[in-house]
Order: sequence, then C-alpha cells, then structure tokens
Amino acid sequence: MIHEYGGKNYSIFLDKETHTLFGYIEIDDPKRWAQSADTAINRKWWDYMADIMETNPDNSPVQTDLDLVFHLD
Repeated sequence: MIHEYGGKNYSIFLDKETHTLFGYIEIDDPKRWAQSADTAINRKWWDYMADIMETNPDNSPVQTDLDLVFHLD
C-alpha cells in the first residue's frame, strides 16, 4: 500500500527517553498519499498502533510539521 500510493524510504524512530515515535516517509504526490488514509490496511495499522502513539479521534496519528534546518545530499 505504501508503494502503491507513492511512499518510499519509510522509517519509524523511537526516542526511548520520551517514548516519542518519529516517522519519516518520502512521497511523490501529497494528494495521492492522502488517499491512502482511506485504505483498510492503513486503518488497521492506525488501530493497531493507537495505544503507543498520540492519535486523533479517528486513530490517525497526530502529525506535527517540522522546519528543515539542514540538508546535505
């Protein structure tokens, strides 16, 4: 599903001190990626992960945009 909706290079990190999860994914098209939220497998994942991550009422993960401060290829 991730590749089908244009996602790649997906990683989830855990800060063991704060128990904070940090997800990183590269996407080709934000509109196409947004459609993945309505897939059964995505909803199942949200429900499965809900007890270990901060969620919205529909179990979607709370997201915070971060400002890029440095990048090097």
